[in-house]
Amino acid sequence: MSDAMPRPFSVEAVCGSARAGRLRLPHGEVETPTFMPVGTCGTVKAMAMPELEAVGAQMILCNTYHLWLRPGLDVIRDHGSLHRFTGWRRPILTDSGGYQVFSLRSISRITDDGVRFRSHIDGSMRELTPEGAMEIQAILGSDIAMVLDHCPPALAPRSELEQAMARTTAWARRCLAVPAPQLFDGQQALGRQLRFGIVQGGTERDLRLQHLGEITALPFDGFALGGFSVGEPVGVMHQLVTELAPRLPADRPRYLMGVGTPQDLVIAVGAGVDLFDCVLPTRNARNGQLFTSQGRITIGNARHARDTGPVDPACPCETCRRHSRAYLRHLYRCGEILYSRLATLHNLTYYLGLMRAARRAICEGSYDRFRDDILAAA
Repeated sequence: MSDAMPRPFSVEAVCGSARAGRLRLPHGEVETPTFMPVGTCGTVKAMAMPELEAVGAQMILCNTYHLWLRPGLDVIRDHGSLHRFTGWRRPILTDSGGYQVFSLRSISRITDDGVRFRSHIDGSMRELTPEGAMEIQAILGSDIAMVLDHCPPALAPRSELEQAMARTTAWARRCLAVPAPQLFDGQQALGRQLRFGIVQGGTERDLRLQHLGEITALPFDGFALGGFSVGEPVGVMHQLVTELAPRLPADRPRYLMGVGTPQDLVIAVGAGVDLFDCVLPTRNARNGQLFTSQGRITIGNARHARDTGPVDPACPCETCRRHSRAYLRHLYRCGEILYSRLATLHNLTYYLGLMRAARRAICEGSYDRFRDDILAAA
């Protein structure tokens, strides 16, 4: 990005290292810190788009790898963009597929040129290169495109971490060499797609700092900390994020990929992270775990069988306003589809409300007290 161009991100308040910002994107503005619900295949499971808007989702995450394989780029082209295909009118961030390279590494082969893999859908051979990842995301028309990176296991040998770092840096340069597309809504120009670089390095502090220096020297619109929540001890992740996040450029958004619990989020916000995504609130909802202001509950437990109270009396969501714990437990044990919708609605309301409360605390200068209250309730 040219230094002559206005920055899409501004910081509006700080409290220690925590900051409240505003991210201006082609499909709208995002107040940070914020959490992005995960809509891997173009849908946040069990939620309709108007419901996501109603609970305050400002931006969602979709996945390049999965959408490329199914429904395929021709279908997205027919609609004009991923926004039109899904009916989501607010900003979208697309993950380039680097995490899928990690999670599906048993059916993939990584080289310096890119990744060759067999589709987990039909077994066909595919190849994803840095250039290809950016071209796919241009067709998707996401507001933020992530570079293709090599994400190794957290506890991989040092030599493997160094190889992944070198490859990620080389791929980042190749991604930047692909011109950033202008996004359109029909004939109306909306603005340029942003690109974010990704910092790797596993749990090795010196490697993380080295790679942070390499990636932040490149002209990205924002920067992400990748390769966390992939098997490393939680305390180690917290320590590294707390040290690394403040070292990312202050004038651009900071994104912690794939993390995490409410406790993870408030610690990372305190370190200066702006953006988050994770499957926990939606996946855990479907599996019977609900997040509340007093900690987690497992709705299938017998203690809830005759509980006429809401999941969380402090929660404003439709689930808590209309239904009891006993009713949710009944739906869960019967395998009713409605359970997934009501539980997901609640968990997303909690996560998104947590981020709004964090922003208020930053603006009021009381973030440390807010963070400590959340950690104490865990």
